[in-house]
This record gives sequence, C-alpha cells and structure tokens, in this order.
Amino acid sequence: MTEDRYMLVVSHTGRRESLDAAATVVTRLVAAGVTPVLIEDEREDLLSACGPFNGAIRMLDEVDRSQLELVIVLGGDGTILRAAEIVRGSAVPLLGVNLGHVGFLAEAEREDLGETLRRVLLRDYDVEERMTIDVSVLVDSTVVYSSWALNEATIEKASRERMLEVVIEINERPLSSFGCDGVVLSTPTGSTAYAFSGGGPVVWPNIDAILLVPLAAHALFARPLVIAPTSDIAVEVLTRTNGSGVLFCDGRRTWDLPPGARVEARRSETPVRLARLQRGVFTDRLVRKFDLPVTGWRGRAEA
Repeated sequence: MTEDRYMLVVSHTGRRESLDAAATVVTRLVAAGVTPVLIEDEREDLLSACGPFNGAIRMLDEVDRSQLELVIVLGGDGTILRAAEIVRGSAVPLLGVNLGHVGFLAEAEREDLGETLRRVLLRDYDVEERMTIDVSVLVDSTVVYSSWALNEATIEKASRERMLEVVIEINERPLSSFGCDGVVLSTPTGSTAYAFSGGGPVVWPNIDAILLVPLAAHALFARPLVIAPTSDIAVEVLTRTNGSGVLFCDGRRTWDLPPGARVEARRSETPVRLARLQRGVFTDRLVRKFDLPVTGWRGRAEA
C-alpha cells in the first residue's frame, strides 16, 4: 500500500510567473503520486493554470493539517509570510521558491525549481525553527486584540501630519518616551526586513533576541535595542498629543491603537518551521541576497 503524501502549494496568484511555477509544481507532484493541496482563495486561478487533474488536487479544508508534509511557497517574502499565517499552529515546514526581489526567507530561486522539487520528493532537506513573537493590544487594561509575527510587529503613527508619542517599557520598567513615526519590534528573522530599513542591526537567525527599533524618533536616546528573548516588552501610546497609531503584524494583520493603548510583545511558544536545502552559513546568504562586495578576501592561510 502506497503512502499518502500531501503538500500545500501557495503562490502569488497575481503574477503570471508565479502561476506558471505553480502549474509546474502541481504537475510534478501529481506525476510523483503526491497530492497537491490548494487554498480556496487561489483555487480558480491555479486550476485555470494547472488544469483539473481529474480530482487529484485537494482543497485545504478537505485535509487535516497534520497530514501536510510540506508547504511549497512560490513568490517573495510576503507570500511566505502569508503561507505561515495559513498554517499557523501546525508543525508543517515551509519551503520558499523566490519569485520576488531579495527573498530573504526563500530557499531556492525560480531557475532551481526542478532540482528543488526533486529533493522535496526525496525529503532531502533540513528543517529549522524560527522564533516568533506574540503581540497583544490592551485598552483600559483589557486585551482587545491578539496576534503574532514572524518578522515584526510595528506600531506606526496613524496620520502623516502628527507624530506618535510613545513610552517604552522593558520587563515592567519604563525605559524612555519620545515622539516618532513608529517602533518596530522584530525577531532575528525580521532583522533583515523592516527593522533593517529603520537602521536596526542584522541579527543571525540562530541568536535568540527581540529587536526594538524606533523610526524617525525625536530623542537623543532612541537607538535600536537588542533585548533578551525572555523579556516582556510594552509600547504605550501616550495621550498628551491625542495622536493615534496602528499596529501591523508582518504587514498583514492590523489593529487601530487609540491614545492610551498599550502593545505588549513577548516570545511565542509557537515557532515557524522552514525547510532548508542549503547547509551554508548565514554569512553567505547575506552576501548573496545583498550582493555584498567580498573582493580581496583571502581567508585564513593554511598552516
């Protein structure tokens, strides 16, 4: 009796290149006896690109998520973040094929798709866990919203003409208050995303930490901070200017922050699992993705 294998395929259906790649993936999976699984939002677009396959394709709501072996994501980092949201709470790993620009979370490029699928079918990949953060919004001491983030949770000003006044708290102690465009609370995974654009440090993904990066802060002490992962962090929206804010989690999930709102963040107990084909070091990924100049490097001389 053959083993039933299910793999979820998530793509950026708004791009022709992504649809073509999805058609290639679905065709290859079906030919190998693996059942491709699609999400309902992408059903029409993907089936029009892939064909009906005589019932060989299943929808996600027809499959127990514990049956999923892998999520194959075709797109950029935004598509990978969407896929992570779709399977949040399950142990299924995600493997990204970059069809975007930098694609820091992706493991393979479009031109490597054939080899990537060969190794996927052989289960020839490693799985690493990436830390996430849990985020809660409190108004009048009542939790009104809860979410999570793989890259970052960002508190931003709601209107262009008025800065956001905040006070930062670490482990129940106030640290500093200032006016700003926003504050980024980032994981090491997100250190090369929004936090990086805001002037934060690049943190190797095997380091457990939470980054706090103020955006355009009007303060002498408003430097990026690297905080222990066991810390509880809070950002309170001050009422003195009546300015309001907006919470963005991975740029996908949002919540309005009225004056007086409090955003709390801490390490989540639920990581995101990424499938890795490359066993190289993070330094090489930085050089490749950012096209960093390394001309002149000689390395350590042999003894």
